[in-house]
Amino acid sequence: MSTTSPLPGSLEKPLARSLLVLRLGVFIVMLMWTLDKFVNPAHTGKVLNGFYGIDWLSHNLSYIIGAVELLLILAFVTGLWRRWTYGSILLLHSLSTFSPYKQYMDPFNHLLFFTAWPMLAACLALYWLRAWDNLCTFPQQGKNK
Repeated sequence: MSTTSPLPGSLEKPLARSLLVLRLGVFIVMLMWTLDKFVNPAHTGKVLNGFYGIDWLSHNLSYIIGAVELLLILAFVTGLWRRWTYGSILLLHSLSTFSPYKQYMDPFNHLLFFTAWPMLAACLALYWLRAWDNLCTFPQQGKNK
């Protein structure tokens, strides 16, 4: 996606605003998940054990994962290296959406799990439209658009 098709002038500003709002919304959710790794590392361990079968996570490792995730989401919200940061956010959220598949089989006792799907759609839209997501971002250069 090294070049973008020109948009009709009437779409340029509304699209940019829409993508900014989507990016900020995804960032807020990801930020809270990231902060949880610092504030409540035991919760991170329970989530990783319950949904991914990872039972060896220490508090220190939770902090390291949180720090890496914080760098990723800060790069994401500022529009840096969009192919990689938007793609990584999409991948992480895809994993967190699909891993609790058992909860989807009992939907009315696990309604909040379904809120992951609109955010997954937002992550996918942001990835597909990343070349047009230019409002409040760092300018893109090279192949990482």
